[in-house]
Amino acid sequence: MNVSIDKLNINYICEGEGNPVLILHGWGANIQTVMPIVNHLKNRFKVYAVDLPGFGESDEPKDVWGTNEYKDIVKKFIDKMGLEKIILIGHSHGGRISIMLSSEYQELINKMILIDSAGLIPKRKPKYYAKVYTFKTLKVIYRGIFFWKDKKEAMEKFYKKFGSDDYRNAQGVMRNIMVKVVNENLRPYLSKIKTSTLLIWGRDDDATPLYMGEIMEKEIEDSGLVVFDNAGHFSYVDQLYSFKVVVDKFLEGCVTDV
Repeated sequence: MNVSIDKLNINYICEGEGNPVLILHGWGANIQTVMPIVNHLKNRFKVYAVDLPGFGESDEPKDVWGTNEYKDIVKKFIDKMGLEKIILIGHSHGGRISIMLSSEYQELINKMILIDSAGLIPKRKPKYYAKVYTFKTLKVIYRGIFFWKDKKEAMEKFYKKFGSDDYRNAQGVMRNIMVKVVNENLRPYLSKIKTSTLLIWGRDDDATPLYMGEIMEKEIEDSGLVVFDNAGHFSYVDQLYSFKVVVDKFLEGCVTDV
């Protein structure tokens, strides 16, 4: 299904009946990547999953967005659907958006589940800064050694060779958006969240390491952290059975007869 919001075509699905659940996927992902969660909950809830702008079948933003703009578009989607007291589930980048949304609209969120959530600036080691410096130096060199008509192609080859996986895979405005959102620190928003929050993490997550979940547990007032062994950044897929058990326990009392 599609809905137009701020002149952007937004793709979404809605399955099931009952209290509303909204699922936000991670960076570089889409609705299909959260279908294990949709399929588990749709027999008891009315489940919405959205292709965030720039992903899946939704239009790209026309400008360089940050998390705040993603938060605003999700809020407008919620209003468009007429949703109230939602259960908000966000994975990675979707968790980043969920943090901002729940900190600003307390009355809107019934419960929240953050899965391997982004939103904190990672601890940087000297090796990281050396890599960044090398990247920037090589970028200048690449720009200088090619004639102007060859630069666009040359720079694209450069990004594919030296950039991170997400950076290589992003194109156009989405590449600039990625750089912006990963450098945003949402830690000040955590203490503003009053919604009951379940944090789910993979112990082996190397994209948003476990210590980020531990920080969130300390700073979100009503929260608890569950850690899955033998699970990485997609912990809900790596340990799907355990994920279902934990989520069902957390959502006890949220199911209504339909």
